[in-house]
Order: sequence, then C-alpha cells, then structure tokens
Amino acid sequence: MSNSTQSPAVQKGLQRRVTGLAIAAAVGGFLFGFDSSVINGAVGSIESEFGLSDLSSGFAVASALIGCAIGAYVAGRLADKMGRIKVMLIGAALFLISSIGAAAAFAVWDLVLWRVIGGLGIGIASVIAPAYISEVSPKAIRGRLASFQQLAITLGIFAALLSDQLFAVTAGGASEPSLFGWPAWRWMFLVGVIPSVIYGILALRLPESPRYLAGEGREDEARSVLETIVPAETVDTSLKEITDSIQTEAELEKKSSIRGNRFGLQPIVWVGIILAVLQQFVGINVIFYYSTTLWQAVGFQESDSFLISTITSIVNVLVTFIAIGLVDKIGRRILLLVGSAGMFISLAMVAIAFSQSVTVDGAPSLPGAWGIIALIFANLFVVSFGATWGPLMWVLLGEMFPNSIRAAALGVGSAANWIANFIVTVSFPSLANFSLAFSYGLFAAFALISFFFVFAKIPETKGRSLEEMGVSTAESAPRARA
Repeated sequence: MSNSTQSPAVQKGLQRRVTGLAIAAAVGGFLFGFDSSVINGAVGSIESEFGLSDLSSGFAVASALIGCAIGAYVAGRLADKMGRIKVMLIGAALFLISSIGAAAAFAVWDLVLWRVIGGLGIGIASVIAPAYISEVSPKAIRGRLASFQQLAITLGIFAALLSDQLFAVTAGGASEPSLFGWPAWRWMFLVGVIPSVIYGILALRLPESPRYLAGEGREDEARSVLETIVPAETVDTSLKEITDSIQTEAELEKKSSIRGNRFGLQPIVWVGIILAVLQQFVGINVIFYYSTTLWQAVGFQESDSFLISTITSIVNVLVTFIAIGLVDKIGRRILLLVGSAGMFISLAMVAIAFSQSVTVDGAPSLPGAWGIIALIFANLFVVSFGATWGPLMWVLLGEMFPNSIRAAALGVGSAANWIANFIVTVSFPSLANFSLAFSYGLFAAFALISFFFVFAKIPETKGRSLEEMGVSTAESAPRARA
C-alpha cells in the first residue's frame, strides 16, 4: 500500500471520523450527568409535595441509582450478546420513558418507579459509552477520546442545573406554576426527553464496534468499520491484533472470565471495583445532588444557591478539558495521584469551614469569611475531581480489562460505582443533619485512601493498545491470584 494513503489530510480525516464517533457515543454520558443533577432543583419541592422526611427524601433522590446499578451490571452482558448499538438504543428509550413518567408523577412511589426506570437507562449508558469509545479509538488518542464521556457528563450536569434555574427563576420558585400551569419542578424532569431522543438518533447512525463484530465471527463487517477509522495500510494489522487477542483469551477461558479464586472475581476486576467505589466515596455527587439545599442550609438564599450550583457546574465542565489535554501526555496514574491530593486538602478545608457554623435568628450561618472559604474550597474540590478522577476512572475502566471480559467487567465496575453513589446519596441528608463537618471530614478520609490505592494498585496504561493490555492481564492472572 502506498504511503500516499497516510497523507496528513487523510490522517486528519480519520481522526475527525473517530472523534465524531466518540462524541456521539458520549451523549450517553450527557444523559448520565443530566439525570444526576436534574433532581437538585426539584428535591425541595418534592419534599413539600409529598411530605417526605429526611430519610425518605434521600431515598427518593437516590432511587434512580438502584436502576443505574442494575442497568450497569446487565449492560455488559447485553452488549456482548446484542452488540453495543442496540443496547445504546435501549438506554435511550428507558430514559425517555422515565422523563415523561417522573414529570407526571402523582405520588412518591410513582416518582421512585420512574426514576428507577430512568436509572436503568443511565446505568446502561454509563457502561456502553466508555466501552464503545475505547474500542474504536486509536491508542495514541484513546485517553483523550475516552475523556469525552466525563466531559459529556459535566455538560449534562450543567444543562440540568441551568434548566432547573431557568424554570425556578421564571416561575418564581420550583414549586410555582410554570408552562401550562404545571409546577416548575415537573418541567425540570420533562426536559430530559430532548437529550434522550438525540441520543437514540445518534446511536442509529453509529457503526458497530469492530471488536464486537470480530468476536461474533463477522470479520468482513469488522474490516469495513476499521477501514473508516484507521489508516488503510493498518486495517489488516489492526484486525489481526483483535482476532489474535480474542483467540488467545478464548484459549485462556478460565482466565478470561471475570471469575477468579479471590473472593469470586479476578484481581483486576477487584481493582476496577475499588477504583469505581472510591470515585464516589469522596462525595462528589453530594455537590451536584444537594448543593442548592446545602448552601441554603448554611445561610445562602434560594436564588443565590441556584446560582452557586450553576457556577460550580460550569467549573466542572471547564476543568474536564485539563484531563482531555493531559491524559495522553503525562498519563493516567500521575493525574489520579495529583487529584487525590487536591481533593483531600479541599475537602478537609470544607469540613473545617462547616465546623464553624453558628445559629443566627434560628437559622444556620457561616460567620465572617468562612462562607467564602467553604465556597472556594468546594469549587477547588470540583476542580481536583473534574480534572482527574472524574474522567480518568471511566478511561481506566474502559481500557484496563482483557477484551473478552471488558464489557462484563466494566459493567461490574460501573454497578459498584452506582451502588457507592446510592450509599452516599441516601445517607447524606441524615449525615448532614448530624454534622456537615463530620460528613466532609469523612469524604476527605476517602480522598486520602484513594491516593494510597492509586500508588499501590493502578498501573500506567498510556500508549498501550487494548490488545496488549488484554493479553498481559490474562497471562498474569495466575500470578495475581496465587
């Protein structure tokens, strides 16, 4: 094959093609982020509408996460049987149904039901997007493209908080009538119809993953897809790498299962689970689920709290570009270590600030400069997380497992992430009533643990192909289990 096929124009065209595929797949992350934060502006009104206690309010907020955990757990297996694209469509349909149902909820059990259904769709999207992106991306830019998942999540969070704010402000409050006489909080949920439809349309236009096609014996179709995303002279080599790795892992059937001798799972799967759990145990989603009510709880007005939440979501979007720019240059491991250190310091300072809270005229307040200090370090925490652990956990889950178990292992890791998210979310209202200082001190402790975990257990995956990592992981499995 002539080198003319590798002209700069052709290479740029292929890179644009792969980038477009990654962006389209990452819209699943937008649904993830939107669902994560749309409840933020509605939670106070839901409490009033249905007369909820702190515990039941926490459960109503966290109920979607039950569906997310189930959806994430089954997504990998569905994707291995049905293909990545069909499962994306299922996720989009579930979120569409949930958005309509939650908006029309007439009782708390009804709302919880629709939230769980939406959670199933979000859980599916949280697995399929990073798996698909990692499987169509060249290794030189895989980290950057895989980070699009987190960028889409942050954009979804921003869109949810912005739409919440717009509905609440224009109606004069989240509980006040908005369009057609419906309370503003119901419209906050209904807006989710738009991204779910967009995600479904984009999924219909995506090609199937070449690794899935090759695994199904559909090599001609896999070759056709590869011809659109890699240079022409490397198509045969790329297809051979994929088929060789599939064959190697098939021969190592026991080692290619997520099952192992250590507590029922392979060690590499446990590493993924712990990584996913720690990402949530630092308390990031407390900021995006409860920030509006949180800032009101320490003396800020409702309108100011909405504005603070929206600004925080913008910060979250912007810092994700740091990860996108650095992940393929300096690697995953050092970014995670820096992020853990930054999160620990920031969370510790937030805990100290909240420990200074006093009661003024029967309402809590942060005296002097402590309110500003809490705001600054809460946003520095978001910076530390958004530039590192936010995107890189998904990058690593998408690339650290052998090919033959990637979708299933990613599903287990994502399910663990959602379960940890549920635990933090449902427990936070009670923890906050006990002590905000204790709550953030606990999150700081987990940030410190995350530093030592990365130092001891997370290898660098920068610049390695999925096939290289898959075979080496499978071949090292007996030593890891010994």
